[in-house]
Amino acid sequence: MACMKLGSKADAFQKQGQAWFCTTGLPSDIVVEVDDMSFHLHKFPLLSRSGVMERLIADASEKGDTNCTISLNDIPGGDKTFELVAKFCYGVKHEITASNVVHLRCAAEYLEMTEEYGEDNLISQTEIFVNQVVLKNWKDSLKALQTCGDENILPHAEELNIVRRCIESLAVKASTDPNLFGWPVIDHGGPMQSPGGSVLWNGISTGARPKNVSSDWWYDDVSSLTLPLYKRLTLAMEARGIKQEIIAGSLEYYTKKYLPGLSRRKSAPVGMVAIEPPSEEDQKILLEEVDRLLPMQKGIVSTKFLFGLLRTALILRASQSCLLNLEKRIGMQLDQATLEDLLMPNFSYSMETLYNIECVQRMVEHFMAIDQATGGASPCSIEDERLLGSPSLTPVTMVAKLVDGYLAEVAPDVNLKLPKFMSLAEAVPEYARPLDDGLYRAIDIYLKSHPWLADADREQLCRLMDCQKLSLEACTHAAQNERLPLRIIVQVLFFEQLQLRTSIAGCFLVSDNLADGSRQFRSGLGAASQEGGWNTAVRENQVLKVGMDSMRLRVSELEKECSNMKQEIEKLGRAKGGSGGGGGGGGSTWGNMSKKFGFKFKSQMCTAQEGSVSKQNNASGKLEKSRGKQQKHKKDLSWEG
Repeated sequence: MACMKLGSKADAFQKQGQAWFCTTGLPSDIVVEVDDMSFHLHKFPLLSRSGVMERLIADASEKGDTNCTISLNDIPGGDKTFELVAKFCYGVKHEITASNVVHLRCAAEYLEMTEEYGEDNLISQTEIFVNQVVLKNWKDSLKALQTCGDENILPHAEELNIVRRCIESLAVKASTDPNLFGWPVIDHGGPMQSPGGSVLWNGISTGARPKNVSSDWWYDDVSSLTLPLYKRLTLAMEARGIKQEIIAGSLEYYTKKYLPGLSRRKSAPVGMVAIEPPSEEDQKILLEEVDRLLPMQKGIVSTKFLFGLLRTALILRASQSCLLNLEKRIGMQLDQATLEDLLMPNFSYSMETLYNIECVQRMVEHFMAIDQATGGASPCSIEDERLLGSPSLTPVTMVAKLVDGYLAEVAPDVNLKLPKFMSLAEAVPEYARPLDDGLYRAIDIYLKSHPWLADADREQLCRLMDCQKLSLEACTHAAQNERLPLRIIVQVLFFEQLQLRTSIAGCFLVSDNLADGSRQFRSGLGAASQEGGWNTAVRENQVLKVGMDSMRLRVSELEKECSNMKQEIEKLGRAKGGSGGGGGGGGSTWGNMSKKFGFKFKSQMCTAQEGSVSKQNNASGKLEKSRGKQQKHKKDLSWEG
């Protein structure tokens, strides 16, 4: 740290308890009281340098006060600063540094230590040091600004424009590329550099280039400032054109330093020194201020950091506007969140549910509102998704998958009411879910954890999912799920059969196309051989043959699955017909199902028995009993929680 040495005399000041004495051989003729400290000094050195002291001493002499006691309790910097001022008046050796120059400058102004009361007085000396040394050096500017954080000094430093000058100096240095001239490295104790940027050793250029400095080199330094000064410095840097990402990174570093509960894993940034956390009220003020300073722009800060701010705001009972702003920030980039982020405990006094579901729902609704306002995501074809094997990872589908996973996590909560569960599920539009497997899993877990639900509530809950958007594996599991209402099981069986029929028809179509292509391919082999492409044609023919064989195998498997399902349905129909009473032959179960849902199929799909079901409740009961006799322990697809 740079310094300026003043005075030439030996130190003649001695401290005894709460009093300072000047041991110059002459008896003291004035006592200056500053706070709890008394200074036993001499009149002439003081009045010859300070206009205020001259007037106070003159007033005391006019009153005939032989002891001449003067009180200076409101002097900037207190007794420690006046000690340095007294040494300056006596010409005693002392140093001006970045740590005390602000106090000395304010005290000199307060005491009117101008050039009128002596050449090279304290005001001019401190101003020279501030302008020529402090403001040209990063560390000294930062240190001087830190000392301005004292409530006793800040008003005087503001009046003298010391705060503004230090902030401008720091903002200029932070906005300059640190790799251009190398001066930030000099300030941080690195090697000296020549104007061209090469490293200097003993004043001689070595030709070596300094290491590059990252854009966050100043984060830790400015985090030592008080919140008001840090805020002003941040705004000055932003006005200087520093990128929003860099400003936001500094805010994140500063926040993590003073909000200990921000991270669940208690991991502080690398190089951060552990400090005593501020009070809860100060933490609340800091959090609300950071929320106002953060730019309202997607991707500026990490989603995990925003979730940490939101959790802390809920704990500290931050203002409602702060909570809503944080929810909007997260909602803008909800597709970048993880399931762990969403699992925020409920800190409300009611403690109705374990997790804060209302907060998550507001974030989801905000994301969907933005998605629709910006054009939304185009709905994906269900057939395309099944052929691709996985849904496209657009932001809206990622959020839908995230919400379905969250619903499955909160579903076991016995205090979670059905309307709240359904409201969150309905916050995701239908087009956002290419498949409803995740939603079905969440519904199944909720039904398992809430066995007391009425049948009407169960049906209402199950209407959230579209049976046509269930995969074959999900359909197989749902067909055996005793927790689902009978109506839903019938729909699942119907659409499963329809899906198999569509798949088989598609396979036959592909097979015919491959056969036609094979004939055309063989007809062109003669021309290919004439052109010298015989070897290539043979290899392509082999690949085509392998593809046709695998396709035939797949068609055979699908036909077998369809036949098995047909037999199971016929068994259900016979079981119902045998117990139907003396009303004639029982109707075809599959035929009734197709009529019920408004679809007509050819007789080749299922062998229909004549007649119809006379009583829906009786048939439902028999179907329940018949289905209970089937195998209940088939392949577990991990749908249950």
